[in-house]
Amino acid sequence: MIREAISKYLIGIVLFGIVIFFPAGSFQYWQGWLLMGILFVPMLIAGVILMIKNPALLRKRLNAKEQEKEQKTVVALSGLIFVVAFVVAGFNWHFQWLILPNWIVWLAAALFMASYLLYAEVLRENTYLSRTIEVQEHQKIIDTGLYAIVRHPMYMATTILFLMMPLVLGSLISFFIMLLYLPLIAKRIRNEEAVLEEGLKGYREYKQRVKYKILPYIW
Repeated sequence: MIREAISKYLIGIVLFGIVIFFPAGSFQYWQGWLLMGILFVPMLIAGVILMIKNPALLRKRLNAKEQEKEQKTVVALSGLIFVVAFVVAGFNWHFQWLILPNWIVWLAAALFMASYLLYAEVLRENTYLSRTIEVQEHQKIIDTGLYAIVRHPMYMATTILFLMMPLVLGSLISFFIMLLYLPLIAKRIRNEEAVLEEGLKGYREYKQRVKYKILPYIW
């Protein structure tokens, strides 16, 4: 598992660097380095902590192979949106199409880090979290903490993370591309809740208690 975690981490850094810096045509794209720093440094810290304190959860997070056919399509389209958004951000910097002011970049970076902390709290609260949609053996409903406010706090955190990425890269065009992720996450949530209602005892009652999916009083 340690070897798998390290290899995926290093491959992620390399691929991320390629889709950002290759279209930018330069390593002087400082917004790209900023995003890589705030993305991969906390990821490394979180991975080490999980490896020490909760290796079972880390193993679940490393498993990204979806069993649900519908979710395979969602994952593939999401990956395509991410690649296109990052490539366009690189071109945007290279050709100086529409560069966002630095204060927006740093504000987005701050919101990104805050969302990372939110994500870490979700991992602490829910040890059943997996990257794939499934009902695990002996799984119980978590309805305390953030789960008492929204049903999918992990998606709340990751949606903010993803939407902040193109802003950290200084590209408004890429931000609008990344908005295409929203209908995909809505589709994923619908499918996940159908699976949980069918296989997780008490989930229908939990939905009645907690009305909102990822945004309190909105959605």
